[in-house]
Amino acid sequence: MITVTDKAAQQVKRLKTEQNLTDDFGLRVSVKGGGCSGLSYGLDFDNETKNGDQVFEDKGVKVFVDMKSFLYLAGTTLDFSDGLNGKGFHFINPNANRTCGCGESFSV
Repeated sequence: MITVTDKAAQQVKRLKTEQNLTDDFGLRVSVKGGGCSGLSYGLDFDNETKNGDQVFEDKGVKVFVDMKSFLYLAGTTLDFSDGLNGKGFHFINPNANRTCGCGESFSV
């Protein structure tokens, strides 16, 4: 499962409202090759379940994850920070052995 913190859920809902997205839209979380540590995270809005997707809902946020990405993301928590050290979504991934300084890429 992928969990969403309260702050991340509030931010996702705010962004959906700003973009006039309906309730059937959720957050698509993915892993792609690239970044300084080898793998990078992807976030986007989506309203369609694709073949093989894992679908979760936490704190009113629907999360779509393709099966390949889920292998890297199982047990991950999505958080949002708006502090002085950086604003944006952050992944707390127990599967990552190493992350880059910006937190946008990782390796396993």
